[in-house]
Amino acid sequence: MYVAVKGGEKAIDQAHAWLAEVRRGDQNTAVLDTAQIRDQLTLACNRVMAEGSLYDPDLAALAIKQARGDLVEAIFLIRAYRTTLPRFGASAPIDTGAMTCIRRISATFKDAPGGQLLGPTFDYTHRLLDFTLLANGEAELAETERQTLNEPLARVSDILGKDALLQPEPSGNEEPGDLTRQPLAFPADRALRLQSLSRADEGFALCLAYSTQRGYGRNHPFIGELRVGHVEVSMEIPELGFSIVIGEITVTECETVNQFVGSRKQPAQFTRGYGLTFGHTERKAIAMALLDRALRWEELGEDDTGAPAQDAEFVLSHADNIQATGFLEHIKLPHYVDFQSELELVRRLRAEAEQ
Repeated sequence: MYVAVKGGEKAIDQAHAWLAEVRRGDQNTAVLDTAQIRDQLTLACNRVMAEGSLYDPDLAALAIKQARGDLVEAIFLIRAYRTTLPRFGASAPIDTGAMTCIRRISATFKDAPGGQLLGPTFDYTHRLLDFTLLANGEAELAETERQTLNEPLARVSDILGKDALLQPEPSGNEEPGDLTRQPLAFPADRALRLQSLSRADEGFALCLAYSTQRGYGRNHPFIGELRVGHVEVSMEIPELGFSIVIGEITVTECETVNQFVGSRKQPAQFTRGYGLTFGHTERKAIAMALLDRALRWEELGEDDTGAPAQDAEFVLSHADNIQATGFLEHIKLPHYVDFQSELELVRRLRAEAEQ
């Protein structure tokens, strides 16, 4: 047994050395710098920050480099690092209404207050490979008129809310739970559901949100407003007695407007779904908003259609890619004893059947 353990340790050390060699790649190619990943693969960094629950572009870039571009592995590294950090306070809720928008669109009102701001987006690009990117350098960059909206923008939801056409959000002063300190328990209130969805695997959230659009959840959304921009983070300092700004982060916020026919107790009005994520992560924020709305069926007095996206325990228990990865990949580890016991059982059953 001792010989086997020592042999295993040597093999693992060699595997680590081989991994470092493969990660470096061709020695004749320049080393990929983390600053390049941070500045040029920003969407990948944003996903790692969002699902890793840690806002730090430099660490996200480091994790992507260390993981050889495997974003789930990079998210795992960020989550593990975050657990080692001390927690010395909590920030105040961010004010997305005061966001400095680099992108702001609405699919419900053409003339939204403050106008439409396309920003940097793939939405209107041709999905054709740009072979100039294979050259040593980039094509000459055209001059662009960059615009950000520094003025606070009225929300599209306020237009509908003014005429009581959009269901108001319930106001509550209860402090929300914290998934980073307590495990998720059911039934989960909306605050916990949103926390879980904000760091859910983007692919899983996307597919479930898509299922609601195809009829598995009665979700017929319009993008009321999608915002991407910078918001200030403030924190109250007990010694000072007031809040101070401690930094600025980039977030994506999505509010969907959904159909709602009303009931005997409520007039016909629209309802909403909500998504908020770190960084520029539009697909994730939209999917999160769709799932938020699908999971509100009971609160809104709707029927449970049995759709997967309406089952909070199914959605939230399987949305975390770190838990899913751990459970999936643990079957790569040795299960010799378990398999041998089942193998012996099958042989015994076959022998009894033959007799």
